[in-house]
Amino acid sequence: NDLILIDAGSEWDYYSADITRTWPVNGRFSSEQKDIYQLVLEANSKAIEECKVGNTINEPHMKALTTMVEGLIDLKVLNESVEEIIEQRLYFPFYMHSTSHWLGLDVHDAGNYKDLEDNFTKLEAGMVLTIEPGLYFGDMAQNITKNYKNIGIRIEDDILIDRSGPINLSKDIPKEITKLEK
Repeated sequence: NDLILIDAGSEWDYYSADITRTWPVNGRFSSEQKDIYQLVLEANSKAIEECKVGNTINEPHMKALTTMVEGLIDLKVLNESVEEIIEQRLYFPFYMHSTSHWLGLDVHDAGNYKDLEDNFTKLEAGMVLTIEPGLYFGDMAQNITKNYKNIGIRIEDDILIDRSGPINLSKDIPKEITKLEK
């Protein structure tokens, strides 16, 4: 029941794309893989909803993180409260990166995430960022109650901030389980 995670990019007219999808090698997710995939997909979707003019770059991250922490509690992987898990970074063995980075002329484009007063950057129309939550059950993940060992799932989309709401530039690349399984 191996998975393949492809984090790929391309360039068009000097601008970059950065997209990740995860598929089951044998064409079907195991029940444990499905649990984690659905959780990451929900975090991806909820984080994209937070990509609005006026929100900060941290709001999509916190929405994705909170969603995944709640899911890890539901799956009995973590036992503490959401607040404790986030405050003490108990999620770190499963999720050790941020949810977003700027995207533009470079895959990890230049730009500040905080201002000089340590406030997170506000999202403005025309900005492009990635939304890439993931959960990884590698060697750092200890005392796992179910058979999640060696599962790694990430789903990454490229999001344009628009006054009318977030525009998912990678929406045509399938990510729903029903479209990935054969």
